[in-house]
Amino acid sequence: MNFIKKNIHKLSLFAFIALVPVFTIFAQGTVQICDPAGGKICPPISVTSLNDFIKILLQGAIKIGIPIIALAIIYSGFLFVKARGNPGEIEVAKKSLLYTVIGAAILLGAWAIAQIITNTILAL
Repeated sequence: MNFIKKNIHKLSLFAFIALVPVFTIFAQGTVQICDPAGGKICPPISVTSLNDFIKILLQGAIKIGIPIIALAIIYSGFLFVKARGNPGEIEVAKKSLLYTVIGAAILLGAWAIAQIITNTILAL
């Protein structure tokens, strides 16, 4: 709670910067077809709904996160090898591996929850 009180300005600025593109996408009302041959510049992410936007964000997070998780697991293995039986260094390696697994579970859990919600909404 103390962290939030100290950094409320930074957090609100980050939230504003993160949410402005979302609101501008949906404030346009209609989606215009892009024609690069006609001289128009096409947006890199053309979404028509919030569901598509969240799906694109999660796909990007997974494409970036999975290699980072693999590298973190490899790094944790190197920490175990480097420890060579030293109890203090083994604890550091265990914590590193634990936090990596927790991060992987959060990343994949967010994707799974998004898929469940999407399938439920589409079934309705």
